[in-house]
Amino acid sequence: MSWNSQQYLRFKTERTQPAIDLVNRINMDNPKRIIDIGCGPGNSTQVLASRYPNAYILGVDNSENMIETAKKNYPGLDFKICDVSVELSQFDSDFDIVFSNACIQWIPNHKNLIKELLCLLNKNGVLAVQIPMNSEEPIHRIISEMATSEKWKEYFTDPSVSYTLSQGEYFDILSELSEDFGIWETIYCHDMKSHNDILEWYRATGLRPYLEVLPDDKKNEFECDIMENLIQRYPKQKNGDVIFRFPRFFFTARS
Repeated sequence: MSWNSQQYLRFKTERTQPAIDLVNRINMDNPKRIIDIGCGPGNSTQVLASRYPNAYILGVDNSENMIETAKKNYPGLDFKICDVSVELSQFDSDFDIVFSNACIQWIPNHKNLIKELLCLLNKNGVLAVQIPMNSEEPIHRIISEMATSEKWKEYFTDPSVSYTLSQGEYFDILSELSEDFGIWETIYCHDMKSHNDILEWYRATGLRPYLEVLPDDKKNEFECDIMENLIQRYPKQKNGDVIFRFPRFFFTARS
């Protein structure tokens, strides 16, 4: 799947706030080495750098487009292309913080992945992760319904594109791997100026896998069907804005 950093950054403030909230929950004063897994265009890496200005921080992502943007926007930080689903073994276990904001939902086998991420840490290091957990929100239900409908299902052989587990499953995994962990959820209520803003948000993330497999002459029609349902399921407020709920799941764990 390809990524478009400019599309992603259209909602930079909203996408960065969970990274800020997660960094603020890390209980560590003077880490020396930090890795940002799935750093995207570098906005989360910059959050880490602002909190820990004396640490060495490496941002990694499997998207060349994202890494190019990160290097351009934050030339003082270190970024590297890396597919963490298969290339984590290249790193030594000497990080004080392993951080990941809205990334691992795209990577399978979270039990094994979380174990590998914890193995990157020094003793008493901290793993800090945020995962979108919004499969029950209207936008995800709409996309799923469209992808499995009689009209569209022939184009999608595997409509499931997220590997997110339940909160209980993450609890069980963490309880087996760490003696000191915490989990929590935050629901962000974003103020969208129109239904099209919600569609624009998802063009950068959840809609990408669907749009990429559709023929060019079908992409607009698919989006129009999505939009029709968005208008029905996201009511406008009195001032015309739309509340866009976005639940996110967080956890921290010590090695």
